[in-house]
Amino acid sequence: MFLTVLYAVAQGAKVTFTNKCDYTVWPGTLTGDQKPQLSTTGFELAKGASNSVDLPAPWSGRFWARTGCSNNNGKFTCATADCASGQVGCNGAGAIPPATLIEITVAENGGQDFYDVSNVDGFNVPMSVTPQGGSGECKTSSCPANINAVCPTELQLKGSDGNVIACKSACLAFNEPQYCCTGDYNTAEKCPPTKWSEIFEQQCPDAYSYAYDDKSSTFTCNARPDYAITFCP
Repeated sequence: MFLTVLYAVAQGAKVTFTNKCDYTVWPGTLTGDQKPQLSTTGFELAKGASNSVDLPAPWSGRFWARTGCSNNNGKFTCATADCASGQVGCNGAGAIPPATLIEITVAENGGQDFYDVSNVDGFNVPMSVTPQGGSGECKTSSCPANINAVCPTELQLKGSDGNVIACKSACLAFNEPQYCCTGDYNTAEKCPPTKWSEIFEQQCPDAYSYAYDDKSSTFTCNARPDYAITFCP
């Protein structure tokens, strides 16, 4: 009986990744708050494939998809969202922007989870996250649009073939406080949306388009839901 209670307290969420893109992606995982990393910090996910990972509770971290990856002379690198570990596993390193991110915070004891899709660090792959079970609002958070197709020239990241493979945030592209919401611009009042962030907002209104885009972009679910993350939903 005691062991069962212990398990129930520690039990977190199962996250299932499904790749509906017409290309292979290499998901990455990053645990925040200096906590131990998950059982996998990166893996290959072919077109149509699924894989899952268990999260403890409490837990907070992020997930993303790397694209255009290859192994050259034993060093693994990716064209977008690389974590620069040199391996398929990111081993505690985050995505190099631009990258679409999914952020999840799993509560203790079946409390309130928070989750979102974020384009604050730019965009590379359409993504969605959907709670499975749980109680409360528990809505899907999604960025299903291919923002690369409408990315302005000054924000474009191009691949070796000249095609746009990711779209930078204005913060990344220009490194100015008014776009990064830093320095004198570090409050919601002083850092309103810009013409750049509004491009992301128009394409994916449910996703974070810049740092203070909280009202329409943070989602909640209670009572220990699992999560389905889909690439190219």
